[in-house]
Parts: sequence; structure tokens; C-alpha cells
Amino acid sequence: MRQPISGTISQLKSQLAQTIHKKDHIMRDTIKAATISAMKAGEKERTATLRQISAKIKDRDIELRTSNKDVPDDELVTSVLQKMAKQRRESIEMYETGGRDELAAKEKAELAVIEEFLPTMMSEEETAAAIAAIKTELGADSMKDMGRVMGELKKRHGALLDGGMASGLVKNALS
Repeated sequence: MRQPISGTISQLKSQLAQTIHKKDHIMRDTIKAATISAMKAGEKERTATLRQISAKIKDRDIELRTSNKDVPDDELVTSVLQKMAKQRRESIEMYETGGRDELAAKEKAELAVIEEFLPTMMSEEETAAAIAAIKTELGADSMKDMGRVMGELKKRHGALLDGGMASGLVKNALS
């Protein structure tokens, strides 16, 4: 026999939201827990970087509220982290060529914190294997098919994929 539903609608919605939150916000909760532990340990630079990550994630949430896109939470967090990591790498390169080693060191420290939360990216061999499989599956044989192959590759492996490397490998595979 079924249990009767008890509680008000708002209580039930709250319980449902908490259940969904627990399943979908794993990376976000990990970052929040790391922020709290860094604050307790008195690690100012790490805390500042973790707060930057949280701020960027909130910015992205606000952006998505106005659009009609529904992005899974961990995918959203991963894309934010990848973008931040790319920005840090570019800054490090610019600072090192400009002789600003102290700023490059600061960016490297931030990059190390960001990379702690990024999933392991696909290696070049794994990416090449995935491209070969998709190429065969789609029957792609010329550069005209590059968009289709890249689209399918991003759909299947988007969060784990280095787009620049994948683009070069697709070009080589199709030429």
C-alpha cells in the first residue's frame, strides 16, 4: 500500500529541490567545500582563487537564466573552469615574454588551483581514436565534413576535449 503524501506543496518542492541539488551539483559543492577549508587554513591566495571560480560560475548561471539553454551543472562548471584555465595559460605566456615573472608565478598558482577541479582531459591518442571512430561512423572523407565530425566529437566528449588539439587532429584525419 502506498504511503500518503504529507506536507505542504512548498515543503515537497523544497525536498525535491534538495534531492536534485545533491545529484547535480557535485563539482559546485566540491569547490564550495574547498573554499571553506582554505579559509579555515588561512590560505589567502587559494581562497581568493576559489572565490573567483565561484563568482565566474554565478556569472554563467545568470547568463543562462536569460537564455533558454539547459546545461547540466557539472558541464557548466567544467566549461567555466576550462575557460579560466585557458585565460591563465595565455596570461602566463604573455607575462613570461614580457619579463614579468612575479605575475606569471601568481597566474601559475591560480592555474594549479583551477586544474585541481578540472576532469582529466583526453590524451592525443584517445582523441585520435575517437575521431577515427566518428569519421568511420559518419562516413566522413573530406574537409567538407569537418563541421559534422567536430560537432559529434564535442557532443560525445565535450567536457574532456581540448578543442584546439581536436581541430588539428580532425584536419589531419580528413585531409
